[in-house]
Amino acid sequence: MLITSRPAVTAAGCVLGLLLCAGTATAQPPQYSADQVRSFLTEFYGKHGPSQHDREHHVTAELKKKAAATPDYDLLLCAQNKPAGIGIGAVTTAQSAGVGWATVTTRWSGPAQQFTAYVGLDAREPLKLYDIDCGVER
Repeated sequence: MLITSRPAVTAAGCVLGLLLCAGTATAQPPQYSADQVRSFLTEFYGKHGPSQHDREHHVTAELKKKAAATPDYDLLLCAQNKPAGIGIGAVTTAQSAGVGWATVTTRWSGPAQQFTAYVGLDAREPLKLYDIDCGVER
């Protein structure tokens, strides 16, 4: 069947355009869930901070560079020493931005401290710590 009327051709073109755009607009890589991010952060930080293995294999290259620029300060813990304990708060995910984050609470002999840890959500890549916000200027 050949479409020859102008309105029918226009309508067919619009439908084809919508189908093509819909396919590209919604094509998003698979993403990690908030529960997966929370499990990652809980394992990454453990009870007293990340292990050397986690620091080497579960942190982005950019964050490793940033941490290396603070040799007297552990950027991944926002502290100078190992805490007595660590807790991970609720995880928020911004799927359109491809990032999830949670508040990390470190406990010391004094008052607890908090910072925010950011994790990439692209499930085609292994979970990694993307950034840290210590909440104070360093």
